[in-house]
Amino acid sequence: MAASLQPEDVIESEEEGTKDLRSVLVTSVLNLEPLDKDLYRGSHHWVPSTQRLFGGQIVGQALVAAASSVTEDEHVHSLHCYFVRAGDPKIPVLYQVDRTRDGRSFSVRSVKAIQHGVPILTCQASFHRSQESPLQHQFTMPTVPAPEELLTREELIYKYLKDPSLVEKHRLGLNKILAQDIPIEIKPINPPDMFHRLPQEPRQMFWVRAKGLIGPGDMRLHCCVAAYISDYSFVGTALLPHLKLRLAFIASLDHAMWFHAPFRADEWMLYECESHWAGNCRGLVHGRLWRRDGVLAATCAQEGVFRVKQNSPNSKL
Repeated sequence: MAASLQPEDVIESEEEGTKDLRSVLVTSVLNLEPLDKDLYRGSHHWVPSTQRLFGGQIVGQALVAAASSVTEDEHVHSLHCYFVRAGDPKIPVLYQVDRTRDGRSFSVRSVKAIQHGVPILTCQASFHRSQESPLQHQFTMPTVPAPEELLTREELIYKYLKDPSLVEKHRLGLNKILAQDIPIEIKPINPPDMFHRLPQEPRQMFWVRAKGLIGPGDMRLHCCVAAYISDYSFVGTALLPHLKLRLAFIASLDHAMWFHAPFRADEWMLYECESHWAGNCRGLVHGRLWRRDGVLAATCAQEGVFRVKQNSPNSKL
């Protein structure tokens, strides 16, 4: 897989025999420009309403850079990242790869994502050659409605907007969310009430996949896309019991992933998220990405920092 990830603009859809646009995650968002050996530049940013670079994009691009320095028979099995500074959406990000170790079964890469001459993210990624193993087990995937039975995030918002009793401030907020053209599709299971903000258990599940077609090619590319997807709405799980609080600031501190089985990031996967702990202005979240056939594809973990406005009721998080 080349770091630039330059695919054809269109590919044949295996299911329908028609041409389909490639996912923007491949053609743009995770596309890196090689500058020198182990040095890359990412210039295409998806910028959320926070006006900071989306952490999942930096993680995904760092993994693209790391994966470009290992052999084709090595696949990422884990990554551990720290977000050390907020990203600037106005300038490109440089990715500097250090070939920490090349072993017979495992290789380790260290990546720095750099802006303004300083790191905004550090990432360690480990790659492994596939091996047969008699030691195998996994948990059971939760029983949930199929994605075809559920509405997407956008469809839920349109449903709210059709309500003539919707107050203007909520209408403006929903239209602002719709204006953010994110490159992934999300179908929440048991979506929370978007207006009354009733506290709930720190658990959420949703079906998720990349928009557009990626195809069955390099598994490492699907892992890079999954790294991007895994950061979306993840750390917010820790806030679900505290929806009455008014936040002044929220940011991810670190992000880790472990990849277990082959999958396609352009096919529906169930993202199961839960937060077992929050305190000291931090919250910890664990996640599991399941294939539709019940195979556990990946496990994730992330810690975030939360600052609560001083005049917020019960302001201890």
